[in-house]
Parts: sequence; structure tokens; C-alpha cells
Amino acid sequence: MRHASQAGFSLIELLIVVTIILILAAIAIPKLIAVKMVANEAATVSNMRSIDSAETAYIAQYPGIGFSASLIVLGGAGVTPTSNAALLLDESLAQAKPTKSGYTFTYTPGGGAPIASYALNADAAIQNVTGVRHFFTDSSGIIHYKVGAPATAADPALGS
Repeated sequence: MRHASQAGFSLIELLIVVTIILILAAIAIPKLIAVKMVANEAATVSNMRSIDSAETAYIAQYPGIGFSASLIVLGGAGVTPTSNAALLLDESLAQAKPTKSGYTFTYTPGGGAPIASYALNADAAIQNVTGVRHFFTDSSGIIHYKVGAPATAADPALGS
């Protein structure tokens, strides 16, 4: 029997509550990580589409140059676009090797003058933590993916 001065929870009751909370956390945390990876991948695909659009606009504005020599020239500051600061891409992506949404982007321009092609890879910064799939696009604008290794044009296209 409890006396009026012994109000509160017993140690067993507190241990049961803590155990239930830990079980719920063990179920929820892996799901949260999986959802975060899917969100990172979706953001990366959107960023790749933005870069593809910027490249298309760049070659239309500067046909004598072709595609850009780097992602840096697609960005820039100011109000008047130039071939070295085209103002077509957000500064978070207009870097030599940008990292955004858990992915690192690697841009490779094609050879020749004017530059007739480019390749863009997006690889998970930490495999199986920030993302599972790797992405690739080129001047065709088609985004390809591969699980566990860098993607190429030979890999399946998104939506196929």
C-alpha cells in the first residue's frame, strides 16, 4: 500500500516508459534517414535540371563559345550578363565543384571551340547516408542514374 507521502512513479514504471520510447525511436530513425536520402536525391535531380537549363540558355546566348567552360561562368554578380558571368545559375551551384543537398557535382566541358558538349556528374557526398544513387547528364539533357557507383550515359535514364 502506498502512503500519501509516496506519490509519483516507481522505478519499474519509469523503465517501461523509457523502453517504449527507445523502441519507437529505433523504428523512426531509420525511416527518417531514408526519407532524407530521397529528398536529397530529388533536390539533386532538380539542381541538375537547373544546370542543364542554364547550359542551354548559355549556348543560345553565346553560340561562338558553345557550352560553358565551367559552372562558375554560369553564375556571376551584377545586372549585365557576360560570357564570363552569365547570371544564369544560382551561386550555390556556380562553383568549381559545388556540394549541395548532400551531393557533389563534377562538371567536365567537352573539347573544341566552340565547346560542343559537356558532362555533369552528381555523386553522394557520403554513400548510403546522403544518397544511394549517382546521377549523370550531358548536353542531351537526359539524366541517368546508377546505384553505388558513378553514373554514365550508358546507365538507365530517370523515368524509364
